Amino acid sequence: MDTLLASSFGCFGPVAIILLIYFFACLKVVNEYERLVVFTLGKVEDKPKGPGLCFVWRPFQTAITVSLRTTVLEVPSQDVITRDNVSLKVSAVVYSRVLDPKQAIIGVENYYYATSQIAQTTLRSILGEVSLDELLADREKLSARLREIIDRSTEPWGVEVSSVELKSVDLPEQIQRAMGKQAEAEREKRAKVIAAEGELLASEQLLEAANKISQNPTAIQMRYLQTLTEIAVEKNSTIVFPLPMELMKAFEKFTKS
Repeated sequence: MDTLLASSFGCFGPVAIILLIYFFACLKVVNEYERLVVFTLGKVEDKPKGPGLCFVWRPFQTAITVSLRTTVLEVPSQDVITRDNVSLKVSAVVYSRVLDPKQAIIGVENYYYATSQIAQTTLRSILGEVSLDELLADREKLSARLREIIDRSTEPWGVEVSSVELKSVDLPEQIQRAMGKQAEAEREKRAKVIAAEGELLASEQLLEAANKISQNPTAIQMRYLQTLTEIAVEKNSTIVFPLPMELMKAFEKFTKS
């Protein structure tokens, strides 16, 4: 009897070890930011599993892990021709995350690659509809429009695009030189306008001062003396003696007569 029991335990020992190894092989730990999409005999389950410890019956079940974290997708530089026929290179960054793990797996072959391709084609088509000035001045509006269009395309895949940012705009050297000349011309224009406004204010002040001085004949003589004092302080070798304007007018009348 003892020999029969020993032989029975000897047979079940390897089987128990195999079952134990199979049990641990079917266990899978799912992190908090992940979900497990399980297929049973080719049919997907309604709800993804996780987070925590999940059991997958192999080989009857297969599991695909999907991350729910926001991913940063860098769109490489795209050759864009704007509405005003300016060729440039534009790169962008797309922030997206998976909302429906089940649809992200069965709705598209590779949701990450598909989102990248949609972002590239949308970037070229949208920026081709605007001019260079609009691209440089309204980058926030263009980013919002790009996000809306890309998110509408990825929504059937269970992927949400939270933000799109234009990373860099590489302009040709000819355009850069033209923009530099334009900026310089604008600065010169503002400088001339400011100088003209200063001349206008100065002429108004001089007119007001002349009107006040003309009310008293001795005021202009005091102004002459003050000017002489300023010239003497500067230690100039030339001394200017002002003549009254009435004397000049009288001399002019004398020469005409």
